Amino acid sequence: MRPLAPLSILIVEDEALLAMDLESMIEDAGHQVVAEAASLYDVEDLPNDCRFDLAFVDIQLARGTSGLDVSRLIQDRWQGTFIVFVTANSAKIPEDFAGAHGVIPKPFSRNGLMAAMRYIEEGVCDPPPVSPQPASFHASPAFAATWA
Repeated sequence: MRPLAPLSILIVEDEALLAMDLESMIEDAGHQVVAEAASLYDVEDLPNDCRFDLAFVDIQLARGTSGLDVSRLIQDRWQGTFIVFVTANSAKIPEDFAGAHGVIPKPFSRNGLMAAMRYIEEGVCDPPPVSPQPASFHASPAFAATWA
């Protein structure tokens, strides 16, 4: 299935092999990774003119930083970016998802990530998504209500 539109994506992940795998899957889905970061500090160092439609953000990051702080920074600096946590630590996500749109729990399979990407892509490019929400993606309660 062809993408609705190629999305520009930021990956915030401190495990290099996982970041590389994620980048490969994103590109296989027809999208472009425009930046990668391993910590809040790396995201702070990104140029203001850097633009992305979607950010995949881990919760526990390098240098003792948190994906929750990265989410807030993205919301402040790059408003309108769709934020999805990709984490094994879903319990650390607050009830309001810190303003993020959803989570893809780790570990995830290639098929699970691709299904989540398609659903997210539909929601970003032509909301609401027409595909059923895959088990590999959990929308934040506030955000899910906008697509209901």
